[in-house]
Amino acid sequence: MSNWVQGKVVERIDWNERLFSLKVDAPVDKFVAGQFGKLAREEGGERVQRAYSFVNSPSQSVLEFLAVTVEEGELSPHLQDLTPGDEVMVSTRPNGFLTLDEVPAGRELWMFATGTAVGPFLSILQSQESWERYETFVLVYAVRQSEDLAYLELIESIQAAYPDNFRFVPIVSREDKEGTLRGRIPELLLNGEIQAAADVPIAPARSQTMICGNPDMIRDTVAVLESMGLRKNLRRTPGQITVEKYW
Repeated sequence: MSNWVQGKVVERIDWNERLFSLKVDAPVDKFVAGQFGKLAREEGGERVQRAYSFVNSPSQSVLEFLAVTVEEGELSPHLQDLTPGDEVMVSTRPNGFLTLDEVPAGRELWMFATGTAVGPFLSILQSQESWERYETFVLVYAVRQSEDLAYLELIESIQAAYPDNFRFVPIVSREDKEGTLRGRIPELLLNGEIQAAADVPIAPARSQTMICGNPDMIRDTVAVLESMGLRKNLRRTPGQITVEKYW
C-alpha cells in the first residue's frame, strides 16, 4: 500500500498575508489528537514534503493544517496558492508523540505554543475525550504580531463550551494589544504574569505541561519550569514537562 494519497482541497483560510490553513479531504489512517501528517508536491521528479500537525480532531473527517509561507520555500508558497478543488499529496500514516497518551495525570494541563505550533493543541482541545483527563486546560499561545493569532473564534467556542475548565492566555511579543500579554513565554512565566492571567498556579504536584514551537522558546521555558520544580517527562521516569520541537 502506498504511503501517500491524493487529497482534495476543500477550503483555504488566509489569516494574513503569510499565515493560512488548508482543509483537505483525504483517506488517511486514523490519527491521535496532537499528531502530524505530511503534505507534499512533486517537483522535478522529486517529492518535496513537510510535516504539518492536524488541527482538526480525529472525529472530524476533513483534515485541517495550519501553515506559514516561508520565502524561498520549496513547498509552503505552493500550498498557499491552492484553492478548493486542487489536489495535494497527503501521507497516510500519522506521526508524533505530542499526545495525551504520553502525558501523566495531573490537575491542570498547560499547553505552551508559539506560532503554528498551536495546531496540535487545538486538535487535543477539540477532542471530547481530552476533557475527561484533566480538571483544567490552559492554552498559552504566543505570536509576534496580533494578526498572527489564528483560530480565535474556535478558541472562543471552546471557552464557551467549557467556561469552568478552560483558560486562554494570548501573548504578543512585538506590540501592545488589549487582552493580550506582551513579551516572551519564559520571562512571563518567570515573573508570574502568565499564571496570574490564567488564575492558575504551576506546581509539580498538580501541573502537567506540554510545549511545542520555537526551539529557543522550548529551551528557555523548560529551564524556567525546571526552576519551579517540574522535570522532563520521560517514559522511564515520568515528569511534568512534555516537549515537541516544531522544526
